[in-house]
Amino acid sequence: MVPTLSQLSPTGVPLYEQVKRAVLAALAAGEWKQGEAIPPEKLLSERFGVSIGTLRKAIDELVMENILVRHQGRGTFVAIHSQNQHFFKFFRIVRQDGEKAYPATELQRFRHIAASEEVREKLHLSPGSKVFEFVNALSLHGEKVIVDTICVSDVMFRGLTKDQLRDRPSTLYSFYQQMFGINVIATDERVRIAVADADHAGLLNVDEGTPLLELRRVAYSFHQTPVEWRVSKVDTRRYEYIGQEHLLGGQTPYGV
Repeated sequence: MVPTLSQLSPTGVPLYEQVKRAVLAALAAGEWKQGEAIPPEKLLSERFGVSIGTLRKAIDELVMENILVRHQGRGTFVAIHSQNQHFFKFFRIVRQDGEKAYPATELQRFRHIAASEEVREKLHLSPGSKVFEFVNALSLHGEKVIVDTICVSDVMFRGLTKDQLRDRPSTLYSFYQQMFGINVIATDERVRIAVADADHAGLLNVDEGTPLLELRRVAYSFHQTPVEWRVSKVDTRRYEYIGQEHLLGGQTPYGV
């Protein structure tokens, strides 16, 4: 059962924010699936007992955050992850001359392991939990640029296989949505400096000890539920990181 407005929001929270949280709760409960239209504004305003203006302000924010998408003359729909014009809002590595490219991804490793203390902390897992860990090498313009090491809960991604990851036809977050019903709507990404160890040097075709950019990302679903922990190592000799305006209280919309 989807919570009521009073259950979702403490006293003093603006009404439109309460409505926004209620819509997110309905999405989290699976009431509306990816690509499906949500009910018309009139019905939603009656459901939540608010004016059309208040309802529209909540929906506007969800559209700005790429959780919902409006189609002229058709209505408002749950966003679908796809390789489209939104891609580069979330994929932030570009060549230093400004030339953008979609990455080609090669799966390097896949294993089912006990979650480390760090991974348990990032994904809010209990002691003894296991995760699927996989490593992807990403190429841009024909050269290896990024190595992603990714961990996801084996409970949330039950049945995930190496073949599924290797043969997926879409972006990773689209794959999460299509195969497991998991919508990534925000990320928290931190930047560090690292040096290439033997494994990363080999994958990126650089010397061991070469300085690399390290991106550490937690991806979230509804209600800030963590679903993915990712550490990316980036060769910045010819590439750079482009920052984006942060949304959702310091987090940025979903990635790739």
